[in-house]
Amino acid sequence: MRKRPEGIRNYDAPAGGWGATKALAQTLKRQQIVVQGVRTLLKANQPGGFDCPGCAWPDPKHTSSFEFCENGAKAVTWESTAKRIGPDFFQAHSVAALWQQTDHWLESQGRITHPLRYNRDTDHFEAVGWQEAFDGIAQGLNALPNPDAAEFYTSGRASNEAAFLYQLFARNFGTNNFPDCSNMCHEATSVGLPRSIGVGKATVTLEDYDHADLILSMGHNPGTNHPRMMATLRDAARRGATIIVFNPLRERALERFESPQAPVEMATLSSTQIATTYLQIRVGGDAAALKGIGKALVALDRTIQASNQATSQPPVLDHAFIAGHTAGYAEFVADLDATPWEAIEGVCGLTRAQLEDVARVYAAAKATICCYGMGITQHRSGTRNVQQIMNLLLLKGNIGRPGAGISPLRGHSNVQGDRTVGITERPKPALLDSLRDVFQFEPPRHDGHSVVESIAAMRSGASKAMICLGGNLAVAASDPLACFEAFRNLDLAVHITTKLNRTQLLLAKKASYILPCLGRTELDMQASGKQSVTVEDSMSMVHASSGFLEPPSDQVRSEPAIVAGIAKATLGDRSVADWDALVGDYALIRDKIEAVFPDFAGYNERILAPGGFQLPNTAQQRIWKTDSGKANFAVFPGLEEDLANSDPGVLTLTTLRSHDQYNTTIYGLDDRYRGVFGRRDVLFINQAELDRRGLQEGDVVDVATAMQHAHADRVVRGLMLVCYDLPDGCCASYYPETQPLIALEHVDPDSLTPSYKSVPVLLSVAGPLGSEEIVVNREGVAGSRTPVNA
Repeated sequence: MRKRPEGIRNYDAPAGGWGATKALAQTLKRQQIVVQGVRTLLKANQPGGFDCPGCAWPDPKHTSSFEFCENGAKAVTWESTAKRIGPDFFQAHSVAALWQQTDHWLESQGRITHPLRYNRDTDHFEAVGWQEAFDGIAQGLNALPNPDAAEFYTSGRASNEAAFLYQLFARNFGTNNFPDCSNMCHEATSVGLPRSIGVGKATVTLEDYDHADLILSMGHNPGTNHPRMMATLRDAARRGATIIVFNPLRERALERFESPQAPVEMATLSSTQIATTYLQIRVGGDAAALKGIGKALVALDRTIQASNQATSQPPVLDHAFIAGHTAGYAEFVADLDATPWEAIEGVCGLTRAQLEDVARVYAAAKATICCYGMGITQHRSGTRNVQQIMNLLLLKGNIGRPGAGISPLRGHSNVQGDRTVGITERPKPALLDSLRDVFQFEPPRHDGHSVVESIAAMRSGASKAMICLGGNLAVAASDPLACFEAFRNLDLAVHITTKLNRTQLLLAKKASYILPCLGRTELDMQASGKQSVTVEDSMSMVHASSGFLEPPSDQVRSEPAIVAGIAKATLGDRSVADWDALVGDYALIRDKIEAVFPDFAGYNERILAPGGFQLPNTAQQRIWKTDSGKANFAVFPGLEEDLANSDPGVLTLTTLRSHDQYNTTIYGLDDRYRGVFGRRDVLFINQAELDRRGLQEGDVVDVATAMQHAHADRVVRGLMLVCYDLPDGCCASYYPETQPLIALEHVDPDSLTPSYKSVPVLLSVAGPLGSEEIVVNREGVAGSRTPVNA
C-alpha cells in the first residue's frame, strides 16, 4: 500500500467527541487563556451572557450547563486571546514586512490595542488619537466628489445597534452603497425566497426540528460551519426522523456524531448515525436533482390519482394548498415534464432510481424541513437553486405548519440581523419612508453597490473611499488580484476591527486607518453604564448579548461608539441624530430601531426575556407578501448546469472551509475530519480522476481556470493532490486560497453572489511561477509575488 503524503492520514473517529474536546484544550492553550477561557465559554449563549461570535444557529432553551461547540469555542478564544499588538509591534514591523507573513500569522498576533494611521514616509502604522482619526476620516469623506464615491462594508459580526447606526450615518451622508458579507453567501436566499414566498428568511423555528419526520440536508457541512446544529440533528436521528443528505463530499459530521454532552457516548466511544441516506451529488447539480425529485413526485401523484377509484389512496401532492395558496403550478409542472431524465442524471450524477426513492420517502413524510447552506447559494444558478427547494416544499404544503419549512443556514452570528435593521444596497421604499419620518431627512432613493459592484467601482475609480465595519473583504471576495487593485486605487481606507488581517495592508493613496473595537466577550461601558447589544439568529430570534471581560486596552472602543464618532465628525450640522446620546445608552438606539421597524415593538422590554423574541414571519402564517399575493412556483427552464462543458479534462472545483477555519480566519492548519494535518496546500480529487490523468496522490499541480474570464494570471500554483471520496468530474480545495480562480464576473446574475462552489478548472503538473500568479504554501496563504502596494 502506497504511503500517504506528509500531513495526510486517515481519520476514522466520528465528529465531535474526544477529538473536539482535545482540540478545545489545544485552542485554549494556544491563546494563553486556559483558566479565563473556560470561564468565558460557560457564559456563551447563556441568559445574561454573550452571543457566540461564530455561527447564527439558534440557542435552545438552555437545558445544559454549556452551550458552545468546538468551532464556536475557537471563535470565542480567538477573540478573547491574551495576546496583544500595540504601537510597539507596528513600530517593529513595516507594512512591507507584514505583507510577507501568512494570513494565519497576521491574525494570530493578537488584539490591536490602539487606533492607527499609516505613515507612507516610514511604511509603518502609527498610533493616532481617536478624535484626530475621526477628523481625518471626516476630511477624506467630505472631500469626495459625491456621496456615492464612498462604500460602507459590513461584516455579519456587527450588532443590530452598530449596524443601525452605520446605515443611518451612510444614508445621512447620502449613499446606499452597502456591500455586505451576505452578498457573498446567502444573497441568493435574500433574493430568491421573497419572490417565492414574500420573505427572505427561514420559515421554521428550532422547535420545528423536533416535529419533522424528514429532513433534507443540502449543500452544507454543519460539523464545521454551524456545529451546534449537530445536537439538533442528533436528536432528530435518535427519535427516528429520516435525514437525507445531498453533498458532493462525504462530510464526517453528516455521517456520525459523538456528542460531548452525552456521557454514555463519550464513555463508550460510541456515536449516532446522522444520515439515513447520503447522496453524493455532482458539484453544480443541485437544481437538476431537485427537478428530478419534483418530476418523480408529480408522476407518483398522477399514478395514484389514476388508480384512485380502485385504491382510495390519498393524493401525494397537497392539491388544496396548491389551489388555495400558490401560483404558477401548471407552468412549473409543464417544465418538469419537458425535462428529460437523461439530462437530469447527467448533470446531477445521481440515478433516476435514487431520485425516485427520495420522492417516495418525501411523499410519505408528514412534515419536511429542507436545510441548506452555501453549497446551494454560491453558484451561477444560486437564486434558482433556492427557488427549486421552495418549489419542492410547496408541492406538499410544507410551509406554515409544525415541523415543516425552509431553513437556510446563515453563517456569521448577526448577518441576518444587519439586513433586518437596514444594511441593504437595494432599500425598499417603506424603509426609506420610515427613516424619513423618524429622522426628518430625505434618504437617497437609488440603489447602491453590493460587494461585486463595489469592487468594480473601486477599480474604475468611481468609488474612492471604503469603510469596513469588520471583515477581511479583499480576501473574502472573489478575484483577490482585482480586489487588491481596487483597494490600492482608493483615497481613503478605514478598518474597524479586533485583529490584523491582509485587507488592512492594502493601503489607500491618501489615508489608511485601523480602528480597534470591542469584541462580543468584552465589557461595554458607556455614559449610562454597562451596555448590551442584540443579534438575530437564523430563525429570526432576537436576543441580548452582554460581554464581561476587560477590554484589551483603554484605547479600544465599541463599534457603535466608533461609528458615531465618524458620523459626528463627518456630518456636522447635517446630522439627523444625537450621536452622543445614542452611544451613551444603547436602549435609545433600540427605541429608534423600533420606531423605524414596527416589527421590533417593545424591543427593550422583550429582550429581557431569556431567549429574546421572534420577529414576525408572514410566510409562517401563510400570508404571501408577493406580487401575486400567493406563494409562487418558480420555473427554471432546462437545467443550466454550472458544469463548464463536456470536456473530460475540465473539472468543476468547489471551495471549502477547513475545520480550523471560520470564513477567512484560519485558527490552525488542521482539517482533521478530512484527514489533513499541518497544511492547507491541497486539492481533493477522487482516484478515478487521478488515474485518468496519470497522476498520484502527493503529486503537486497547478490549477487554472477554464472559463471565458480566464487570463494568463488566473492560476493557483503548488497544490498537492489528496485522494478523497468525490463524484467524478469534481475537485475541491480551500477558501480563500483558490479565490484567484474565480473571476469577479463569475456570479449568479440574480443575486450577484460569486460562484465560489462551481469553478471549471484544468490541472497541470506544477511549473514555474509567473509575475502575478498565486502560489500556495503549506500554511495556506495566497499572495502575489509582486508587492501589493508597489
